Amino acid sequence: MSDLTTNKSDLELQLQGYGLITAELLYRMPDHPHLLQSFIWQHYDLAPKFPELHQFIEFWKKEIEGRLYSVVYTHKRLISPGEWRNVTGELILH
Repeated sequence: MSDLTTNKSDLELQLQGYGLITAELLYRMPDHPHLLQSFIWQHYDLAPKFPELHQFIEFWKKEIEGRLYSVVYTHKRLISPGEWRNVTGELILH
């Protein structure tokens, strides 16, 4: 998780334009090079540059022994400009 998304609620991130990204990483471990294994990663990220995903991939390359074979991802903004409105009043029924 980068400094951009630390200490912010999911709603705050969505209002700033972040969307939910889901990535499937296929990789091979050195002790079983003939097997492809799968890892699913999900986080909030900004399209189209996806800095969080790129940061995670760099972390993977440095810290994980499994060599990446492929990365497939999908991204969806959960709140778009026309779907959110500020409500300033409250109606209470007995």
